[in-house]
Amino acid sequence: MKNTNRSSLPLILCFCLFLLLGLALHLFLPDRSFSENENRYLTKMPRFTVKGLVNGSFTEDFEDYITDQFPFRDRWLDLKSRTERLLGKTENNDVFLCSGDTLISRVADPDPLQVDTALEALQTLRDNAGVPVYLALIPTAADIWSDRLPDYANTADQAAIIEDIYSRCGVNTVDIRSSLLAHRDQDIFYRTDHHWTTLGAYYGYQATAKAMGLNPVTADFFTPETVSTDFYGTVYSSSGVRWVKPDSIQIFVPEADVSLIRYDSAQGSSAPVYDRSKLETKDKYSMFLGGNTSRLVLNTGTSGGKLLVIRDSYSDCEIPFFFWHFSEIHMLDLRYFRQSVSDYLAENQFDAVLVNYGLTDFITDTSVSLLGN
Repeated sequence: MKNTNRSSLPLILCFCLFLLLGLALHLFLPDRSFSENENRYLTKMPRFTVKGLVNGSFTEDFEDYITDQFPFRDRWLDLKSRTERLLGKTENNDVFLCSGDTLISRVADPDPLQVDTALEALQTLRDNAGVPVYLALIPTAADIWSDRLPDYANTADQAAIIEDIYSRCGVNTVDIRSSLLAHRDQDIFYRTDHHWTTLGAYYGYQATAKAMGLNPVTADFFTPETVSTDFYGTVYSSSGVRWVKPDSIQIFVPEADVSLIRYDSAQGSSAPVYDRSKLETKDKYSMFLGGNTSRLVLNTGTSGGKLLVIRDSYSDCEIPFFFWHFSEIHMLDLRYFRQSVSDYLAENQFDAVLVNYGLTDFITDTSVSLLGN
């Protein structure tokens, strides 16, 4: 026993020195408010109260604070991910590390009640619209790039989910999935982000335009412009993986002659179709239409009708392809739009409504129920 205790002494001393060094660095280094790599705000030092100490909330908050503010946190997370990779682990924080240095988020099975609520709201929208309503659901890379997933990756059957929703929705549907599957060997999703690329959005536009009776612009018409080669997206942020190469972002559709009004406030203000200042931030994808906001109104300068798009962020790089088909396009994001959708339809006299969502948002975001508002 004595020999065993002595042999353990160097290890114990090293561990204590490590803790003391970490404490010293923590005291001298300033706290960080935001993690660029994780794309989230970090926990601040909690305020001490006797009540918080007694009920345990202070202890929990303090533990989160120490975890978030640990010195060189990003490097430790990188080391942790590399070690787990060497040990054969292929998943972290519901993100699969896939072939080709692709990071793909797990998709959970939907709550049936949530889906039923979304479908009831969609049918109310159809009854109130008075014009054709189209539903376009965009599957994720976990479905289209399933061949890249590691063995035994547990993720939802998106094909079955879409089939079920389309069979019960009662509106016109768009088969985006088949269009994407036909081009699965191309870069139609980002490797580090949950969105599709502009190329993937083009194939989604093709399928949607055909379903709406429009003649889509052919691919050879476009000259893609690469605007960034160092994009790391949301899946990268949550994965803990730090060694994969960045993505590139491309623009296909020129923005000339298109006016955009963003309603970040009640009055609205003019904004560029592509806000290139966003390329200097972590959220580079928000350069498309300037990112999330409650309402957008685009006047394209072409002849055509008026389209209402009820959307999530997948639409941001896809809708510019519709500039050739509609003179006016309105886009509502129900996460932020707080007016009545039915009233908005009546006030603006649209020719068609496109409900355009990534599948995961449609089956999980409770704001989808506002379609029937």
